[in-house]
Amino acid sequence: MGKNKSVIVVGGGIVGLSTAYFLQKEGHQVRVFDKSDISSGASFVNAGYLTPSHIVSLASPGMITQGLKYMFNSSSPFYMKPRLDPDFIKWAWYFKKSSTEAKVKQAMPVIRDINLLSRELYEGIKSSGDLGDFEIGDKGLMMVYQTEKARDHEMEVVEEAAKMGLIGKHLSKEELKKIEPNVDFNAEGAILWECDRHTTPPQIMKKLVEHLDKMGVLIHKNEAVTDISVSEGKITKVQTEKGYHEADEVVFAAGSWTSNLSKKLNLKLALQAGKGYRVNVEEPTNITMPAILMEKKIAVTPMEGFTRFAGTMEFSGINHTIRKERVEAIAKGVEGYYRGLQIPQEAKSNAKCGLRPVSPDGLPYIGRPKNMDNLTIATGHAMMGWSMGPATGKLVTELISGNKPSMDISPFNPNRKF
Repeated sequence: MGKNKSVIVVGGGIVGLSTAYFLQKEGHQVRVFDKSDISSGASFVNAGYLTPSHIVSLASPGMITQGLKYMFNSSSPFYMKPRLDPDFIKWAWYFKKSSTEAKVKQAMPVIRDINLLSRELYEGIKSSGDLGDFEIGDKGLMMVYQTEKARDHEMEVVEEAAKMGLIGKHLSKEELKKIEPNVDFNAEGAILWECDRHTTPPQIMKKLVEHLDKMGVLIHKNEAVTDISVSEGKITKVQTEKGYHEADEVVFAAGSWTSNLSKKLNLKLALQAGKGYRVNVEEPTNITMPAILMEKKIAVTPMEGFTRFAGTMEFSGINHTIRKERVEAIAKGVEGYYRGLQIPQEAKSNAKCGLRPVSPDGLPYIGRPKNMDNLTIATGHAMMGWSMGPATGKLVTELISGNKPSMDISPFNPNRKF
């Protein structure tokens, strides 16, 4: 291993904090900067899944056509707000180019591998006792369908996944009832992925911050990075609202904001913010199984103390505007699958959103951009940032320490062409 380095990590979401966790373990000195107080955002509002089964990237064939169809319906599950923004138009073009059968197939084993690595690392963090106790639910994940079309679509995924050692099991209506006896499903059946896990993100994030703090990682909350100085292909200073900081290495793990940071270095990173919403219901729902309601693209997770309903992908730029019609669409969607379940008004009023950084081909950016010796980029995980967070942190640490990476990172190259 090389010498211990001083590292600045920009971003305090699951990717940034996982990076800080593994860097600190390797003996590096770490400072984390985040523009928020690390109590909100995509790492707090996601469905909490660890999903090796999600091997089909977001950039799948037909997605853009669907997006165009949905473009003028702001309550649809996949919504692109029409706007003349050159970055968005370029990204949409790359997304379309990436949405081919061949490219999606090529990405499948890569998505599986990083998810399995990450699942193993979550379990390792849990058994290390570093964060105290937290739950990793191992009941699997059900893809619940109401139509044959959705069933057939998922069965195709089951076939592909089986070639890669991931097993999806079909559940009939009766078997669905057996597995979730206290819920009255309005559904025809489901596919159960036993390889998947579920967690409670706010609980893990809080414990991660406390652990890092205790281990001497300096976490600068409410301190945004405003500028970056470069000399001879190296970052020399990171300027924040409160002053200058120097370090041997810098990691950009700022989620959707990473594209703005990259622009300061003339790096063109194709990245768009995909907004997701969550509604938490604190009253008992009798739901014990994590489920994705296929036709509505809504995720359902029983968490510690509440049930979370999460969903939608909204491309409308960097903003935290809560569109009421989208929250309403989640509530109505859920009520259409669980008979007798009513989402309380209070839960809808307390809905939160988060911005997921989406690359055009659905694979994250993990690696060093060319012409910048001491920078590592770690973003672009789309809907799987939570699932891939620890693996990304581990891979970044291996890069910075000069160790052999746990998996081939060439598919994540930040300089890749679309």
